[in-house]
Amino acid sequence: MNKTTQLIAEHGCFGGVQRFYQHDSTTIGLPMKFSVFLPPQTLMDEAGGKVPALIYLAGLTCNEETFMVKAGAQRLAADLGLALIAPDTSPRGANAPGEADNWDFGVGAGFYLDATQAPWAKNWRMESYITQELLPLVTSTLPINANKIGIFGHSMGGHGALTLAIKHPALFKSVSAFAPICAPTQCPWGRNAFTGYLGADESNWAAQDASALMSQMKAAPYPGGILLDQGLADKFLAEQLHPHIFKAACKSVNQTLVLREHAGYDHGYYFIASFMADHLQHHAQHLTGNSL
Repeated sequence: MNKTTQLIAEHGCFGGVQRFYQHDSTTIGLPMKFSVFLPPQTLMDEAGGKVPALIYLAGLTCNEETFMVKAGAQRLAADLGLALIAPDTSPRGANAPGEADNWDFGVGAGFYLDATQAPWAKNWRMESYITQELLPLVTSTLPINANKIGIFGHSMGGHGALTLAIKHPALFKSVSAFAPICAPTQCPWGRNAFTGYLGADESNWAAQDASALMSQMKAAPYPGGILLDQGLADKFLAEQLHPHIFKAACKSVNQTLVLREHAGYDHGYYFIASFMADHLQHHAQHLTGNSL
């Protein structure tokens, strides 16, 4: 890592290592934290073996630790030879007015976009941070293959995974999501966030809406398919998530979508952990051509 990046903690994990870092982000203008799981294959071949990686975007109120602690992903990632990367969900320490007044806006709620409105535009630059700073940092300093990166996420992070994948298909070779906010321009969480970060002019919002972005594609951006899992006992499903809108958008451009709906599962990490293996296998198949 470079001199502005600090290794905060390291733990042995399924033959690999789980690490937590902090660095001085030039894009955000503040210190940012992120976590990385390196599978055992990276330790066995220090001479230059680089592995594919998945970047996971967490949901509202979460941080860089949430996925690594709760999702149960490292065991299979170790077997598959996949690195895992999880950034924080927003800038912290900006001291912007009202940044911590609501759990669904501001701190812990970056929505993986670049804000255009004051005071958020200065620091809330999560899309640029992930695509232009974090991924180049980890792929240039860790044994991670920059040409084999997949993206997935949950809820707000599922929204981020879908939008970033659609906008940056050359960067992300595979995509999936758990209970994503599929049409944020049409739900309270998204409308509130977009009004604050992007302004009241709704014509500027479509570029941050996965369903709108997909419907504008001239061809399917992921011909190998997109995987979505949704719990039917999710209390946010009807009002906030709208997977049916994304399904229709995919159909309109012949984008293959596997949308799986699960009775009895809610919005939390018990749901995510239950289907994590399927998502890791989905990405491994696209990134390496292999699965277990």
